[in-house]
Amino acid sequence: MARTKVLIMGAAGRDFHNFNTFYRDNEQYEVVAFTATQIPDIDGRKYPAELAGKLYPNGIEIHAEEDLLDLIKKHNIEEVVFCYSDVPYDYVMSKSALVNAVGADFKFMGPARTMIKSTKPVVSICAVRTGCGKSQTTRSVSKMLKDAGKKVVAIRHPMPYGNLVEQKVQRFAELSDLDKHKCTIEEREEYEPHIVSGTIIYAGVDYEAILREAEKEADVILWDGGNNDLSFYKPDLHIVVVDPHRPGDELYYYPGEANLRMADVVVINKIETAEPDNILEVRESIMEVNPNAMVIDGASPIFVDDYEQIRGKRVLVVEDGPTLTHGEMEYGAGVVAAEKFGAAELVDPRPFTVGTITETFKKYPEIGTLLPAMGYGDQQLKDLEATINKSDADLVIIGTPIDLRKIIKIDKPALRVYYELQEIGKPDLSDALKKFL
Repeated sequence: MARTKVLIMGAAGRDFHNFNTFYRDNEQYEVVAFTATQIPDIDGRKYPAELAGKLYPNGIEIHAEEDLLDLIKKHNIEEVVFCYSDVPYDYVMSKSALVNAVGADFKFMGPARTMIKSTKPVVSICAVRTGCGKSQTTRSVSKMLKDAGKKVVAIRHPMPYGNLVEQKVQRFAELSDLDKHKCTIEEREEYEPHIVSGTIIYAGVDYEAILREAEKEADVILWDGGNNDLSFYKPDLHIVVVDPHRPGDELYYYPGEANLRMADVVVINKIETAEPDNILEVRESIMEVNPNAMVIDGASPIFVDDYEQIRGKRVLVVEDGPTLTHGEMEYGAGVVAAEKFGAAELVDPRPFTVGTITETFKKYPEIGTLLPAMGYGDQQLKDLEATINKSDADLVIIGTPIDLRKIIKIDKPALRVYYELQEIGKPDLSDALKKFL
């Protein structure tokens, strides 16, 4: 039988996982190519033969998504599999129309084919959008489990931006491991808080191999999700975070709604800074699609050392990059801090941008007067540093999950914003975690 010709649309994460779990050794299919978007500098490479398996001795080419239609026509592609996250439904179905119009099937893969079963209990932390507050929720869950005497190992959604063979299985237990694995800002933002709190964290490319290594040293596996993607592992408890600053998105973004419908526990985060009507809208969405879920109210209060320095200053606010770009948030913790502590003005970074940061604003013009902490590679890191230092701000407010001052040289006064999950009333996470505690 002729093998079905497949093209996988991705962003160097879910696409590789779906290939590994379903297509890699499946002789019914031939994966001709991947396409990539969202993340810079992924296209033009190959998914390497060392990871692709016996059916792909030459590896699999990765192209820019702009080449999608040409690839379908050139290779007579029969199925196109959509494998990236945090995009609205009209975007997804527009891609479907493009693919169907040239004759190919358009396909999504569900949990039954892609979730790996662990030998250990799994708690997954996912969300309905990027920037809802998964990270602080994951840290809270990890602390509760460790306080109960459990050995917790976290596994983070993939961010394989470097050498894929070297990144097959990555283990982070010390801060020096971040340098060892040549981590980008985005990776450091997710891994460093776990390391600092004493939690071992794994990541990489081959998530079954990663899981089997993590199981050797864990009582409980904690899945730390990325974007609004589904868990890679079959959870024993599925916690999903929603954001009342973006009401309605929980029912309009792929695959966030699927997460919400599958959730055992829903955390409504950022209640302290959201409008009451928006909170009510999110509650109604939860009741509409998952009335049996446990709903926990939560806040993410901010903390700033030496916050008095902010008053009256012209401040440049640097926020988490993905939250502002494909997460489409118009502000983050840095802006909240600037407003709370009396900044005179938010400095517009756009007149000062250089290189790849200028390109980011062209691609995401809705970002406005905030600076996304883009750092997917060395050049982008240099451009971020140059942009900050060129600005005429009195003070820099760092709203990213890690302290940027550790990895770039900022020649202006700078303050860091911290935020943690604070549960409000009952039920709370201890109720959700009873069977684990």
